[in-house]
Amino acid sequence: MVVGAHVCGTEGDVSDDDAGTPLGASATGDGLRRRRRRRRLGWAGAAVAVLAVGAVGGGWAVYAKLSGNITADEAAAAELARYEKERPTALVRGAQNVLVIGSDTRSGEGNARYGRNDGTERSDTTILLHLAAGRDSATAVSLPRDLMVDVPGCRRSDGKRSEPVFAQFNYAYEVGGSACTIRTVEKLTGIRIDHHVVVDFQGFKEMVDALDGVEVCLREPVNDEAAELRLPAGRVTLDGEQALGYVRARKSLGDGSDTDRMDRQQRFLGALVNKVQSNGVLLNPVKLYPVLDAATSSLTTDPDLASLRGLYDLVRGLRDIPTGRVQFLTVPRESYAGDANRDQLVEPDAEELFTRLRTDKPVAVAAGNDGDASAGPREPGESGESGTGDSPAPTFSGNTAAEDICE
Repeated sequence: MVVGAHVCGTEGDVSDDDAGTPLGASATGDGLRRRRRRRRLGWAGAAVAVLAVGAVGGGWAVYAKLSGNITADEAAAAELARYEKERPTALVRGAQNVLVIGSDTRSGEGNARYGRNDGTERSDTTILLHLAAGRDSATAVSLPRDLMVDVPGCRRSDGKRSEPVFAQFNYAYEVGGSACTIRTVEKLTGIRIDHHVVVDFQGFKEMVDALDGVEVCLREPVNDEAAELRLPAGRVTLDGEQALGYVRARKSLGDGSDTDRMDRQQRFLGALVNKVQSNGVLLNPVKLYPVLDAATSSLTTDPDLASLRGLYDLVRGLRDIPTGRVQFLTVPRESYAGDANRDQLVEPDAEELFTRLRTDKPVAVAAGNDGDASAGPREPGESGESGTGDSPAPTFSGNTAAEDICE
C-alpha cells in the first residue's frame, strides 16, 4: 500500500529513519535499533491508518444508506412556510414538540393486505410528543382520531384548497396530509410543532421484528379473526405482525372503543421503550443497525429530521430519561354532544395540559378510574411532583414506560 511504503520505507532506501541518523554514525548498535523500532512503529501506524480508513469508509456507507432511507417531507415544509405568520411561537428554548403520525396507507410494499387501496390516507394514530428542555422527561399525548376540531383550509394533493370545516380530527390528514394535521394541532393546542414523523404499517412491523419482538402483558386471551390475532393471557412477546394487530384491533380487545385502543397503544410504546433501553440496543452497533434500518425505511419526516444527524440531534438526550419519566396520556375528552360516537375536549382540563406543555411545566400521570385515560387532572397538590413554576403539577390519568400491568 502506498501509504505504508511512504510511512515505513524499506532497507536500502533513503527514508526518514536515515534522515534521523547523524552523519558518521554507525549503522549498527543504537542507531540500527532505533531505525528498526521506527520501522515497527511505522508499520503499526500504517495498519491503524488502513483500519481507520476502512472503518470510516464502512461507517460512511452505513450512514449514507440509513440517511437515504428517510423520506423528506418537502411538500409539508413548503405548505407550513406559507402559513408561518399564523403559527404559534415556541416559548421555551430547548424544548421540542414532535408530532408522530401513524398512517393507514395501503400503498407501498406489504401494506395492501390491510385493506383496499383507494388512494386515501388517514391518520390511524396521532401522538404529540413533548421533550422537556432539560431532557429529563418525555410526555406523549394521544389525540383521538374522532375528536371534533376546527380543520383549516388546506392544500389537497391535487393542488386545490379545501374549505375550513369543523370535523373529526383524522379528516385533516385525509384532506391535506401532514401539513394540514400540524396546522390543525397547532390551532387546537397553541403549541408550536417543531418536527413531525409519519410511519406506516410495514415499517412498524419491521422495527418490532428487528428488536426480536416486544413483550406485553394480557389480562385475557385474545382471539380476533379480523386482526388474525390469537394470543394467550399473561406475558407474551409479540412479533411485528402480532404487534400491529394488537395496537390496531378495536372489536375484540377491551370494550371496543378508541379509548381502549389508545390505552393499548400507549402501553405498547412503553414496552417498546423498555425493550430498547434494557436490551442494550442503543450501545450495541450489531443490534442497533437493523433497528435503525427498519425504522428509517418507514419514516417520512420534516427536512430537518430527514438524516441520521437530524434524528441523532433530536434523541441523543433521550436515552438518559428514566422510564418512569416517559409518560403517556390521552388528551382530556368526553363524548361529543352532537354525536356520541365522536369526542370533544374537556375544558378547562385540556387547556391546562396544553398550557403546561407550551411552557414546559411538569406534567404528572397516574392510573385513573379503571385506567380511563380520558379523565382530567386531579386538583393541583393532590398528587404529582412540584413544578418549576408557581403551582404544583396536576396529575393526569395515564401511565409511564416503567409500569407493568402484570404486577
